Amino acid sequence: MTTVRITRTALTRGTLAALSGLLAGFASLAFAELVSAAVRPEASPVTAVGGAAIDRTPAGVKDWAIRTFGEDDKLVLQLGIVATLALLALAVGLLALRHRRTGAAAVLLFGVVGTAAAVSRPDSTGLVDGLPSLLGAVVGAVLLYVLIGRLTVPHRIAGQEQDDEQANERAEEAGWDRRGFLVAASAAAAASTAAGAIGRTLNGRSSRDAVASRESVKLPAPASPAKPTPAGARLRIPGLSPFTTPNDTFYRVDTALVVPKVDANSWRLRIHGKGVRRDLEFTYQDLLNRPLIEREITLTCVSNEVGGPYVGHARWIGVRLADLLKEAGVKPPSRGGPADQIIARSVDGMTLGTPVEDVMDGRDAMLAVGMNGEPLPFVHGFPVRMLVPGLYGYVSACKWIEDIELTTFDAYDPYWVKRTWARKAPIKTQSRIDTPKPFGRPEAGTVMVAGVAWAQHRGIEKVEIRVDEGPWRPAQLAEQDTVDTWRQWSYPWRATPGGHTLTVRATDRTGEVQTEQRTKTVPDGASGWHSVVVTVD
Repeated sequence: MTTVRITRTALTRGTLAALSGLLAGFASLAFAELVSAAVRPEASPVTAVGGAAIDRTPAGVKDWAIRTFGEDDKLVLQLGIVATLALLALAVGLLALRHRRTGAAAVLLFGVVGTAAAVSRPDSTGLVDGLPSLLGAVVGAVLLYVLIGRLTVPHRIAGQEQDDEQANERAEEAGWDRRGFLVAASAAAAASTAAGAIGRTLNGRSSRDAVASRESVKLPAPASPAKPTPAGARLRIPGLSPFTTPNDTFYRVDTALVVPKVDANSWRLRIHGKGVRRDLEFTYQDLLNRPLIEREITLTCVSNEVGGPYVGHARWIGVRLADLLKEAGVKPPSRGGPADQIIARSVDGMTLGTPVEDVMDGRDAMLAVGMNGEPLPFVHGFPVRMLVPGLYGYVSACKWIEDIELTTFDAYDPYWVKRTWARKAPIKTQSRIDTPKPFGRPEAGTVMVAGVAWAQHRGIEKVEIRVDEGPWRPAQLAEQDTVDTWRQWSYPWRATPGGHTLTVRATDRTGEVQTEQRTKTVPDGASGWHSVVVTVD
C-alpha cells in the first residue's frame, strides 16, 4: 500500500509540476505583453518569434502555406507557436521537478531566443525590442522556481540544504506544501491574467488612434477621375467573379503577423537616394491636398497558382508616383538617371524593389489612399500603399509604405529577392474558369462556362475554350475596361452526359498566347492553362 501511495503522490506532483511550467510560460507571455506596451506592440514575443519564423522560412514552404491555409496562414502560425510553447512549458515544468535551477534556466533561455528574434526583425528599433521577451522570461523563471519549491519542500540536515533529488524523496515521504502551491499558483494565474489584459489594453491605444484617424478621413474628389466602367464590362453570370472585388473579400497576402495600424496623423513618407536632387517628405494630408487620380486596376499576387484566388480588381484613388519622383529630381534610366530600382519600405520593415522605368513610363503607378470609394482598409495598407499596374505585388504593391529610396538593382536586394524570387516580375497572361466548379455536376444541355482573364498593362484580346481534346473555340468577351483590368468572358457549352475536361487559354493584346507550360510560382509567377473536370448528368 505504501508503494501505491508514493506512486499516486508522485503522479500528482508530476502533474502539478507540468502545470507549473505552463503557468510560468503564461506569466512570461503576459508580462512580456505588458512590457511591450512601453516599447511597441510588435516587440511582444509571439509576434517577434512569428515574424522571425516567417523571415527564415524557405520560399517554397511559404508558398505551400499560402496554398494550404490561404489567408489563415498567419493564424495557423500563431496557434502553432503557442501550442509549441505550451508543450515546451509542460516539459520544462517536469524537468524543474528534478532539477529546479535547470528548469528556471530553461525559461530564461526561451527569453533569450525571443530577444534575439525581436532584435533581428527588419523593423527592429534595436536592443530595446528585446526587453519584453527578456523581462517576461525573468518573471516566468522566478515563478517556476517558486512553484516547484512548493512541491519539493526542501529540508535541512545539519544546517545544509539538500539537493533537489533528496528534497523530492523527502517530499514523497513527508508530504509537500499543497496549500502553499495552490495559493502561489492561483495568485500567479490572477496576476498574469491581469498583466496580459492591461498590456493588451495599452497596446490597443495606438490601434484606437489609428482607427479614429481613418474614420476621420474624407477622400477629396479626384482631379482625374476614372472613366465610367462600360456597361458591357460587367457580366452577371451565377458563379462568375464580380468585375469589382469588394474590399472585405479582396485577397490578402503579406508577411505581417499582426496587421499594422498606423495613425495617419503621425504618418510620414520620405523620398531619398541615388539621383534625388532634394529629399522630400510628405504627411498624409500633403498627399490628400495634391491632385489625385482615380483608376481601375487589377492586382495579382505572385503566389497565385494557375486558377488560384489571389487576383482581385478595385477602383483606386491616389497620387501619381511619377510626379513625386520628378519633383525630387529623379530621372528614369532611359533619360540618364543613375537609379534603376525603387526600394519601398513598409512600417513593418518589408522591402519591395520596383523598376524606376516602369513607374515613370506613363502608366498609372500611384501611392494609393483610397480603395473602392473609401480610405484604404488597414489590411490593404492604410494609410498609404504603392501600386504599379502590370507588376506582381511583391515588386510593386508595398502596403503601409513609409519610405522610398532610389538605388540600383546591383546595389540592393529587397526582401523577396533575397529569398530566390526574381528581381523583375511583369504579370503573366493568365485566365481562369470560375464556373462550373471543379468536380461539379451540371445537367446536360446548355451550360454557361465563365471566368476571368488578365494581362495587366497589355490587356486581353481573346479567350478560348477547349472541351476535352477538341478544337479551341472562341469565348464571348465582356467589354474591355482598360488594359490594366481583368476581363470577364463566357462560353455557352452544349454539355453532353459523361465526364469532361474544360480548359481555357487567353491571348493578350501584344499577340502573346498564354503558354501551356506549367511552372510553379517561384521565381516569377505560375504559368499554364487552367482546367476543370466536371461530370454532366
